[in-house]
Amino acid sequence: MNSASIRAVFLGTGTSQGVPVIGCDCAVCRSQDPNDQRLRTALLVECGATRIAIDAGPDFRQQMLREGVQTLDAVLLTHEHNDHIIGLDDVRPFNFRQHKNMPILALPRVLDSVRSRFAYVFDANPYPGAPRLELLPLQPFQSFQIGELSILPFLVGHGGMEVLGFRFGSFTYITDMKTLPAESREAIKGTEVLVVNALHHKPHYSHLNLEEALEFIRQVNPREAYLTHISHHMGKYADISPQLPSGVFLASDGQKLKVNT
Repeated sequence: MNSASIRAVFLGTGTSQGVPVIGCDCAVCRSQDPNDQRLRTALLVECGATRIAIDAGPDFRQQMLREGVQTLDAVLLTHEHNDHIIGLDDVRPFNFRQHKNMPILALPRVLDSVRSRFAYVFDANPYPGAPRLELLPLQPFQSFQIGELSILPFLVGHGGMEVLGFRFGSFTYITDMKTLPAESREAIKGTEVLVVNALHHKPHYSHLNLEEALEFIRQVNPREAYLTHISHHMGKYADISPQLPSGVFLASDGQKLKVNT
């Protein structure tokens, strides 16, 4: 792994419905605290002149505009659920500005889903304004390089589905996890800054709840940990944050981290 400083930006920290949820009048969804307003989960990672996104859900356009992103080197996909890929059409401005196809890196199964769900992109004679995607398969546990970023993909369990997590030196990003295979546990040893999903308080079949996420953090023992993919059922940011252990934080949309990898 390269020894360098990376910058990570939480593009979104919410679940598949986002927060507030349409039609919900719970205290979290009515909250005026910006920390309680969560777009669909995604991350921006930068090192030097290199900039990548992890996942491109339905809020991708809004997230790129909010962060003022003008160039993007690649999009990494954790898995094929709608809240992680359905914004891929909005890479078009990057195609136009950068005059090249956008590399999309994911498991082969996920790339097959992209081909199916964005079939118009891969027509023999695509519409002139269609996004231009270059689909590149990833192999778990095989490091790869994008510009100045060295990246290690590894597997986590999301219900019955294999999902990718990503390690960038001492920084590890995991979303939509319920279980962690032994090989992946080895792959993330020594993580200093960890991002991991914590849905809410009750048990869930495919996501860690808060108690499980905190136990996982204790096992990994990072210097800092940030919780993401948060449901409105978690409770208000102002109520939950003071209850968390030292060094563990509820991530917020737009929050920025600087990590020496």
